[in-house]
Amino acid sequence: MTTTSTQPVVPSFDEEAGSGRKIAIICSKGNLDMAYPGLILANAALGEGVETHLFFTFWGFELINKKTMGDLKFTPLGNTATHMPQGLGGLPWMTSIATARMKKAIAEIGVPEVPEFLQQIVDSGGHLWACRMSADMNHLTKDDLYDEVEDIISAADFIEMTEGAQLLFI
Repeated sequence: MTTTSTQPVVPSFDEEAGSGRKIAIICSKGNLDMAYPGLILANAALGEGVETHLFFTFWGFELINKKTMGDLKFTPLGNTATHMPQGLGGLPWMTSIATARMKKAIAEIGVPEVPEFLQQIVDSGGHLWACRMSADMNHLTKDDLYDEVEDIISAADFIEMTEGAQLLFI
């Protein structure tokens, strides 16, 4: 019987912040409330000097599609965290009200809207990538996407370019 010994990972506080660190965030959701977690984490990582890559796939394409990125919605339907009776979430006007309230709350704390937030990430050195399969499924080209998206690449290409990165799927 062979046993292996694992050594604990101990951070070195003598190294420059972010030195050699890399994070890869896969953004797969296209609704307003799920757009922000990836963007906020990317912004925080960049602030710490961490090399940051965002990969937009499936419904996450809504965040980088020029036609939809400025008009993301929030629906309370099926979202128990809203603490409201679920029957109300299905009413025709609830998505509009919930979206307006969420946008107002986001603006009140000084968080930029999605297009401005993406630009802030790029200006800070972050990288935006679009999923080839999602682009093909939606019949979208690079011209349809936010101008700062570097390219449309395969999932395999993204995995290869972010080798060794901390990976987050949102």
